[in-house]
Amino acid sequence: MANLDLNVKILADRVRAHSETIQTEEAVKTSVILPFLQSLGYDVFNPLEVIPEFTADAVGKKGEKVDYAIVHNAEVSVLIECKGLNTQLNEKHLSQLFRYFTVTNAKFAILTNGREYRFYSDLEEPNKLERRPFFTFDLLDYANSALAELAKFEKSSFDVESILQQAERLKYVSAVKSLLLAWIEEPPETLTKSIANVVHDGRINSAVRNTVSSAISVAFKEIIRDRLRERLSSALEDGPMQGGAEDVDVADADIITTEEEIEGWLTVKSLLRGALSTDRVVMRDAKSYCAILLDDNNRKPLVRLHFNRTQKYIGLFDGDKEERVPIENLDDMLGLKDRILATASKYGEASRKVANG
Repeated sequence: MANLDLNVKILADRVRAHSETIQTEEAVKTSVILPFLQSLGYDVFNPLEVIPEFTADAVGKKGEKVDYAIVHNAEVSVLIECKGLNTQLNEKHLSQLFRYFTVTNAKFAILTNGREYRFYSDLEEPNKLERRPFFTFDLLDYANSALAELAKFEKSSFDVESILQQAERLKYVSAVKSLLLAWIEEPPETLTKSIANVVHDGRINSAVRNTVSSAISVAFKEIIRDRLRERLSSALEDGPMQGGAEDVDVADADIITTEEEIEGWLTVKSLLRGALSTDRVVMRDAKSYCAILLDDNNRKPLVRLHFNRTQKYIGLFDGDKEERVPIENLDDMLGLKDRILATASKYGEASRKVANG
């Protein structure tokens, strides 16, 4: 999986750096989709393995083509429909895949805009493509667990039955995650009423419902933070953390690295996951601020955490100099993801220019 990880990161860098020039469907196919299939081990120049403009006439439809078909053991196994990079994928884009799926032996279909890859199958009814993907892979924002699922589609390990065994579980996990994320931001009325009946004694009016709804959202977020703290404490008890705790500068007795600073560092690592190896994101504390550096290099600051005051600030470096952005809490850092990614990308571009002389 190491080679796949590296290849995916290279593709992600390409999309970030050249997104403006690869907007069209054809540009996405050439610059992203074909290299993506190559990273999975397929020979994109072998028409017996990867068929471009695949035709499978459906009833009442003649001559329509799906962008690519992947062949395994002389059978079409995966159908791929591509859209432009800025296309917001939705159900209407499934129409061609839906028709082709019924007249081929394919077990999987992928709908993609080059960045997002939605994987579909016929889990409920044979030869009838489901409307909801069982797995989605975001080239610019993925976890190691998602990379492991993607690896199952590598040519060397592709096994239909093995993938299908996990597909239904993945489908429901994905759906539940999306639902819970929505609930964190805006708890539904039914959930609010149910919890209010348990935690509140007395009549439940609109004021109580609003209070409980707000409490649910805060509680969700605090549970996530508590789990992060538990993992961090466990890692510290077990010894130095990879690419982290041993790099924190605590030699000066006047410097105290707070739990909030550590959470800020972990948040930055999380935001950069998929863009670069997170063990390159190092925390180095100082008296007036806590620096988050790329490769432990003072010349490559990603973020500065100015948390040693009542008003907290995040120092950003996507411009010519540090810009301090006020925040109310750590959750506000999530809205700065694109700027932090832009900073990491800036250092990558600089490194390539130096390497190229």
